[in-house]
Amino acid sequence: MIACLGRIVHDNDAESKLDDDVSTVSKSLELQGIIESGDVSGSASKDFGGLYSITPLFLIKPSGAEDISRVVKFASRTSNLTVAARGNGHSINGQAMAGGGLVIDMRSTEENHLEFLTINGSPYIDVSGGALWEDVLTQCVSRFGLAPRSWTDYLSLTVGGTLSNAGVSGQAFRYGPQTSNVTELEVVTGKGEITVCSETLNSELFFGVLGGLGQFGIITRARVKLQPAPDMVRWIRVVYSEFEEFTRDAEFLVSQKEGESFDYVEGFVFPNRDDPFDGWPSVPLDPVHEFNPGHIPQTAGSVLYCLELAFHYRNSDHPSTVDTVVSRLLGRLGFVEWLKSQVDVSYTEFLLRVKRAEEQAKANGCWDSPHPWLNLFVSKSDIVSFDQTVFKTMLKDGVGGPMLIYPLLRSRWDNRSSVVLPEGEIFYIVALLRFVPKGRSAEKLVAQNQEIVNWCTKEGLDFKLYLPHYQSIEDWKRHFGNQWSRFVDRKASFDPMAILAPGQNIFRRDPSNVMISREL
Repeated sequence: MIACLGRIVHDNDAESKLDDDVSTVSKSLELQGIIESGDVSGSASKDFGGLYSITPLFLIKPSGAEDISRVVKFASRTSNLTVAARGNGHSINGQAMAGGGLVIDMRSTEENHLEFLTINGSPYIDVSGGALWEDVLTQCVSRFGLAPRSWTDYLSLTVGGTLSNAGVSGQAFRYGPQTSNVTELEVVTGKGEITVCSETLNSELFFGVLGGLGQFGIITRARVKLQPAPDMVRWIRVVYSEFEEFTRDAEFLVSQKEGESFDYVEGFVFPNRDDPFDGWPSVPLDPVHEFNPGHIPQTAGSVLYCLELAFHYRNSDHPSTVDTVVSRLLGRLGFVEWLKSQVDVSYTEFLLRVKRAEEQAKANGCWDSPHPWLNLFVSKSDIVSFDQTVFKTMLKDGVGGPMLIYPLLRSRWDNRSSVVLPEGEIFYIVALLRFVPKGRSAEKLVAQNQEIVNWCTKEGLDFKLYLPHYQSIEDWKRHFGNQWSRFVDRKASFDPMAILAPGQNIFRRDPSNVMISREL
């Protein structure tokens, strides 16, 4: 039926059914959902990164966990079919693709679970792994005045997708990543088993799946911690000319206890130039107040630094009280005087701020361009060196998009999850969010990303890729370090035939139906 069928050896009934049309295959699987031919539904062959195009055999739109279980079990009865769960398609390097395999569109399950619970006096919400965080936000705030504690910057991502990586934003210094804010999961393993897991029930699967890059199971439901949602946010940006002062203040803020700091702390680097896209004009939050470069110290270099902060408050709080608290917190910081911008917005408006940027990017046509992004965790011990070589030299002219950098606390992460981090209590996330202009090739930017990674490796920096992508097993072993054996053991336990998440390029299926791990 499709060209890739020629690669399938018909040695059992399951594979022989692949020659039938879509409707026949759907009936044989007894799916309640929909199945489409991979070459007809082009969405499953590309992602947000725009760097890969890989056609699956079928795109499955399941009705729920039972359908997903049937698909995985079906794949297990073949010699080489693989299965990839696709959330909202925001992978960067084809991680949610399955060439000649089966892609599961998790968005079709978004409405399967939505239940508010109170357990031992604390609020939670059960949501589908295919639900978007922006919809979770809307439901929680509008119906109950509650909200999850930890977010990502961009909320048009699925719950299962971010939990399979980590999920970080400006709240993670206080509450940890999103993986530290769930208490129960329902997962379809690589054996096709529908399993409920938590810290005390099937705990190895629970922690394996969290940050597990989709290697051990597909998240079909998550129980997320909630807390009272504020009404309003004072959103602030302050500018620094010196990296050491920027990092000193950022590290001070994330190290303070609740009530003694802001509720959100992020930061970014921007070129010291008058560029409307990523220079001075891009910094002010209030369009009425323009950035005045006359306040930049003459000692400033090729790039400047900005702390992005937020303070939560209630409508019932008196404005003077908010002003006093914010002034006290800002008074501890050493940013450049007069280079401050702030606005007051609703809590939901603040959390959906990237949605507005998305709408603007779609309007000017750059949202659908390639996005050769690079995301790293870099230890505090190496961040000054990283700034000197990468930000001040390699990237002094910017990357055509935001360059995020802000500190996180290792103690807020659970080391039982599959996420690997640099050593030390404080480490930084660095996100180079590139947008490729129309008519430009992404190859040069991809090469520059690799140059940065190669430099970090050569110089012995303590770093890890976030949303990792590697081509060789040696790189994956180096990435996981002393946690590699645990990762392999979990794969052997929950996906022994290496069916799941082939796009991560970590494990490969063995034609004899025995998992191999590329020279383990």
